[in-house]
Amino acid sequence: MAGIHFAFEDYKPLISLSIGIAQRLDESRAESFTLLYCDFGDIEKKVVENSLKSVLRTSDSIINYGSDYFFVLPYTDKYGADIVKKMFDTSFDKFLNAFMVSYPVDGETQEELTETLQNSASTFCKKDLSFLD
Repeated sequence: MAGIHFAFEDYKPLISLSIGIAQRLDESRAESFTLLYCDFGDIEKKVVENSLKSVLRTSDSIINYGSDYFFVLPYTDKYGADIVKKMFDTSFDKFLNAFMVSYPVDGETQEELTETLQNSASTFCKKDLSFLD
């Protein structure tokens, strides 16, 4: 298992693509994908890379900005994303600063999902994700 890594510049197009795929394939409008944010600060890059290989599926997408990582987890609700987050916690033997938003529950556009994630990360994780704008 391993997710596919995208450049940070691809964040907005990747979220928009994921929304487009969900709209095309998921008529029930269930939680079609979850965007999981994790702060991997203070964790060695090699350790992060090894954990990504063991935790993520080949269908998962990864974008990072320094130690801030964003995972697009298709056909995954918040419960499933929380399992992924706990697997990272276990892998690093520490509780990670993280938050998740799901489409369409937390936003129906890339802008809405990003704004919800930014506001929530600011409130609950004390992280400024304004670089996503």
